[in-house]
Amino acid sequence: QVQLVESGGGLVQPGGSLKLSCAASGIIFSIDPMAWYRQAPGNQRELVASITITGSTNYADSVKGRFSISRDNAKNTVYLQMNNLKPEDTAVYLCNAGIATNRGWAPHWGQGTQVTVSS
Repeated sequence: QVQLVESGGGLVQPGGSLKLSCAASGIIFSIDPMAWYRQAPGNQRELVASITITGSTNYADSVKGRFSISRDNAKNTVYLQMNNLKPEDTAVYLCNAGIATNRGWAPHWGQGTQVTVSS
């Protein structure tokens, strides 16, 4: 059974930094793409950043220049480095990955990690 486990969330002051991690476990053939979404109370879930297996990245306009997504294919892990955090970045951050197993390809979600930006 495939699982995604996130870590790294927490409380940070405006202007601070956090790094999120998401590790996939199970019998995995490949993972493409990997992405981070976020959802704030009362808002729809939105794509923050994504990265393909070859390293191509895509960012939401609101985080360009502040956030950086990366991955370690050997560890089946995706990271989100978040710098210059703003109160409006406060949300639950969720990892998403398209995972190929012996049952085929399917999208998977992590349980989410809370990020709170507040003074």
